[in-house]
Amino acid sequence: MRRHTITPRPDWQRIVEEQGLVYPLTRYPDDSLRPYWDESAYYSFTLPEVEALEEVVAELHRLCLDAAEHIVARGRFADLGITDPRLAALVAESWRRRARLPSVYGRFDLRYGGVDGGPAKLLEYNADTPTSLVEAAAAQWFWMEERFPGADQWNSLHEQLVATWRRQAPLLPPGPVHFAHSAADELGEDLMTVAYLRETAEQAGIATEALPMEEIGWDELSGRFVDERLGFIRSCFKLYPWEWLATDRFGPHVLDTLDTGGGTGTTCWIEPAWKMLLSNKALLAILWELNPGHPNLLPAYLDGPHDLAEAPGYVAKPLLGREGAGVTVHPAGAPPVIRAEEPCCYQELAPLADFDGNRVVLGAWVVGDEPCGLGLRESPGLITDGYARFLPHIID
Repeated sequence: MRRHTITPRPDWQRIVEEQGLVYPLTRYPDDSLRPYWDESAYYSFTLPEVEALEEVVAELHRLCLDAAEHIVARGRFADLGITDPRLAALVAESWRRRARLPSVYGRFDLRYGGVDGGPAKLLEYNADTPTSLVEAAAAQWFWMEERFPGADQWNSLHEQLVATWRRQAPLLPPGPVHFAHSAADELGEDLMTVAYLRETAEQAGIATEALPMEEIGWDELSGRFVDERLGFIRSCFKLYPWEWLATDRFGPHVLDTLDTGGGTGTTCWIEPAWKMLLSNKALLAILWELNPGHPNLLPAYLDGPHDLAEAPGYVAKPLLGREGAGVTVHPAGAPPVIRAEEPCCYQELAPLADFDGNRVVLGAWVVGDEPCGLGLRESPGLITDGYARFLPHIID
């Protein structure tokens, strides 16, 4: 794994915007605009490195599914902050009938610095609403074809998405699949992520409709969710976290009509409710409890940092935080802090690999249970937040 500097393509911003990455710049607190899509550098990997990473991601995905089975079998929903008995029961039913429910994709965030930096370590798993998909699946592929024709890339995302939709089409109820994003998204990232996923579904032969989450209505007479034209929403892909969907003012209707794979509900949501078991930082602590010492896991706990406060330090992560929100870093020797204001996972501090002052995190994609792609984000600090940059990669 190496980082290389390179001159960006002339008119690169227009190019990536035409490819669907309409958010190539990030506005900083000083009101300046700086590249989010950053092609002034790229990373290269050897083929053995990529093959080894692919095996790690497959192993981590298997461990996560085993952990989900453990949570359901032992009824450990409270550890995830799921305290509503009815919601817990529906999540459990969704898990048990998961073979009947469509499920598309997820993204592992990994700490990795090359073969000399030790094995890849799991930082978290976003299996419900992962973004950075358009840049990973499309923009970096087209960049490679232009800058390094004949090179390769760990990237079969598009093909795997189409194949997954096609394979799972028989699980969908009759009618179009609605693809919903939040209209509150000002950057266009959610909009384009959903639009891209909708395109892959259409390429698989599935009829689709697009609508904002805010335009989903409730028809009291029929007891169904409806779109702007009052058409029933029988299935819906939503880039909207389950913890919001289940608890906002329409939450009771979501639970009343939830299709958990038994054919009794009226709305099939994608991703399914059982993905709440994986998109929760409590999973990290349960993984360590079930697989202590695993080379691709970091020690993690729910009741405090334990001996991590002494060395090497720890990171406190809210159970449902995203984009680094609420994450705090506690170096070795600092007084341990128990964050009583919100449930947290306390994970061993594993500083991101440093390449010329750039801290990089690997986003490894799983589609239809298959590892199939890689995206890299850089930050100047230890926390990968909303100001991180996306860089392309190639296989040497």
